[in-house]
Amino acid sequence: MAGGLLELREINACYGPVRALRNILLRIDTGNIVSVIGARGAGKSTLLKVISGITRSTGGTIRFQDRDITHSSTMEIVERGISQVPEGGQLFTQLPVLDNLRLGAYFYHNRKFKPDLEERLAWVYQVFPPLRRLANRLAGTLGREEQQMAAIGRALMARPKLLLLDEPSRGLPLRTVREIFRLVRRLNDQGITILLAERNFREALEIAHYGYLLGAGVVVREGTAGELLADG
Repeated sequence: MAGGLLELREINACYGPVRALRNILLRIDTGNIVSVIGARGAGKSTLLKVISGITRSTGGTIRFQDRDITHSSTMEIVERGISQVPEGGQLFTQLPVLDNLRLGAYFYHNRKFKPDLEERLAWVYQVFPPLRRLANRLAGTLGREEQQMAAIGRALMARPKLLLLDEPSRGLPLRTVREIFRLVRRLNDQGITILLAERNFREALEIAHYGYLLGAGVVVREGTAGELLADG
């Protein structure tokens, strides 16, 4: 393994009196796909939101590239290289696909030396060829598969070092689910480290290097993807 990219140490999170995460220990090594699996309500989405700074932890520390980001804002976390695709995509449905994609690099727009957004767009279109054709369509008129492509493409516009995917297969037919997971593997082959939160146990582990099984906000089991698959 090339080395640790993200490390969670004794992370806790609460929604009012409800303790959603309990003493989570998690590590992601550079270049890996790590799958966090579990039933609905296990704490998978909360875990990703805590890493992104959307939900604040109530204890523990988060280190990314050996820097403490526990109390960093979501914008600071994105700038450091972590992008999240939320469950359901959460596109701006009244905006065209192109505008949704450009918003993925929003923190560059007012900088004196802003990156070449056209180059980023070209890369996203290479990853998702249909998005070029759909660029001027309102995001709300897209099918579920197309919306998921646009949501992932928006996150890629920030050129993340770590991509967080929250239930990317949700609501998709099996054929499309398999294509989404093949895409995740291709992104990883291009050097993007990925944390994948999924209920599709087998499909998520088949593309992963390592996995964590969550239940009621705690890590029930962890191990290599092969070990977890063997356990069934």
